[in-house]
Amino acid sequence: MRLKPEVNPATGVRLLFDWRLARVLDANGVVFDEVVWSGKRSSGALADRLFDLQRGRLSPEARLLSGRFPEAKADGLGAMSDVDWPSLDDEESKMFEAAAPILAKRGVANAAGDTDRRLDMLVSAAAELRAAWTTSEARCVEWTGLFLAEVDLDAQRADIPPAVAGADSMESAAAELGVNPPVHSPSETEWQVLHDHAHGVVDLTARLDAHEEAIRVMAHQYSPSLAALIGPLGAARLIVLAGGRERLARMPSGSLQVLGAHAAMAAHRRGAPPPKHGAILFSMPQISRSPRWVRGKIARFLAGKASIAVRCDHFGGETWTAEQVAEIHQETEAIKAKFPHPPKRGR
Repeated sequence: MRLKPEVNPATGVRLLFDWRLARVLDANGVVFDEVVWSGKRSSGALADRLFDLQRGRLSPEARLLSGRFPEAKADGLGAMSDVDWPSLDDEESKMFEAAAPILAKRGVANAAGDTDRRLDMLVSAAAELRAAWTTSEARCVEWTGLFLAEVDLDAQRADIPPAVAGADSMESAAAELGVNPPVHSPSETEWQVLHDHAHGVVDLTARLDAHEEAIRVMAHQYSPSLAALIGPLGAARLIVLAGGRERLARMPSGSLQVLGAHAAMAAHRRGAPPPKHGAILFSMPQISRSPRWVRGKIARFLAGKASIAVRCDHFGGETWTAEQVAEIHQETEAIKAKFPHPPKRGR
């Protein structure tokens, strides 16, 4: 029968461990007990151990000592700073080198199953594409407008890039857009550059559409109630900004309400009034198309509903129906009707 040595908790007893062994010792370095990995060692088994340690779990040896010494404080990083901790021998070093690529491949495979990370990749890629598309599309429209002064740059904006990309000259682009030929035509070299630029805009448009459609599909699958309430693109952006669906589900509705209002929150810390909503909730027509004096009330109401929706999605509640979402949107209209005029300001 193993007798537990007398340990004084006041001496700062710690449980140190790595993938090879675990020790219980006090602040003076006196070792009370030690357990070494005695099972069959292999690179695959080591990868399993390292995988558990990376996630903050105790090694089997540490769990054994924790049961013997419940007063010992587990410290998974303490072994790295312990000068008396045994160094790796040659065999252990080779085993560790063989386990590293196994662990790396497993990490990549597990990451592919993390919907939060995949959604983050999609949303971030779409944001980068939209930034590039916005600049390129504006340049294409303005550039074409230099030559085709009769083109309505607002009403025909979406038609300009494909018309230029599909034409073989500025004259044929003018015919496609239904305006008179240019008075001054670009040189052959300039036309080729403008033509290629328009092709790039058309390609970017198709890529952006494909990205956003993929986001819609994933958002409807991953958070259907939230996607139904605020739209799949908005739902995806909220989840990414929160750092994942679980974090969003556990977030107070007041914090959800101002997600995306980074600049306004920074200004608030310098003394400005607090923001009433973030950019994502503001993109909803129920808020953006409402009078300014009721936007905060509607944003607070919708943030509360969005908080409930994402909790239903994450914790296994029933998915909201279109009828439920329609009732919520009708309630926003009731809020708007209740406050038809701005509040009177005190003198």
